This record gives sequence, structure tokens and C-alpha cells, in this order.
Amino acid sequence: MEMVRLMPKHASDLWTLIEPVVAGMGYEVVDIEFRSHPRDGLLRVFIDQESGIQLEDCEAVSRQLSALLDVEDPIPGHFNLEVSSPGLDRPLRKADDFERFSGEMVKIKLSMPTIEGQRNFTGKLLGLKDNEVLLEIDGETIHLPLGGIDKARLVPQF
Repeated sequence: MEMVRLMPKHASDLWTLIEPVVAGMGYEVVDIEFRSHPRDGLLRVFIDQESGIQLEDCEAVSRQLSALLDVEDPIPGHFNLEVSSPGLDRPLRKADDFERFSGEMVKIKLSMPTIEGQRNFTGKLLGLKDNEVLLEIDGETIHLPLGGIDKARLVPQF
């Protein structure tokens, strides 16, 4: 089974339930994924903080969320909970992410192509202005509508 993003209603319910607990522990919820399966579903919660994520951070958040999910029971059936860091190719989901990671290389996919037919962009993130993501590609500044972004990720530089 492939990993899928939760359906919007279900996702917002889980975000509403999970985010305050994780934030109260000093972490940020970066993303939530769910794989449905009759016997072994999988709920993945990606967390981050300025100083990075260690195994102990994941274990602590996992314990808290396990207790919360047992009580609230937001997902029918059995599933496994996995808490991890977002990795070097961290997704950018919130407007604040586009400011926080200004200066980093990013890959952006639009939900609809531009007038020129382009959907995929890779360049240096310059930040966010007037609900547009500013991206430098080959010395030129490109303006992409924040609301039109389907996916955005950091591109690790080695």
C-alpha cells in the first residue's frame, strides 16, 4: 500500500487533535500521513524543532500521542503510530515555512500549471511577499501563488 495524505476533513480533525499536544511539548508538526489497511494501518507524524530531532524526541512524542489516540480514538480499526523527523528534504506546508527557510534550495510543484505550462520549479527560496512565494531561478525572481502550491520541499545541499 502506498502512503497517502489524509482526506482533508480527516486530516484537519487529526491536526486539530495532535498539533496542540505536540506544540505543548515544544515541537512543530510538519506533516501527517495515514495508510489505511484493515489489519495494519499506519499513522505517521513528522515533527521538527529549531535544534533538530533526536530519537528521544520521537519516543517522547510517540508516548504522548499514543495515550491521546487511545482515549480519543479518531481512527477506526487498528493502526501503528510512527513519529519521525521530516528529514533533509523537509516539506514546506505553512506560510511561515517559506519565510523560515528563505535562502535554502527548494523544489515546488504547483497544483495547476502556469500560463507557460510549467508546474515544477527548483530554485533558491527568497521568502514570501503578498501571499506569493519568491523563488530565484537562474538569477531571475519568480513569483508563485502560495495558494497554488501542491507540494514544496527543501532540496538537501551536500
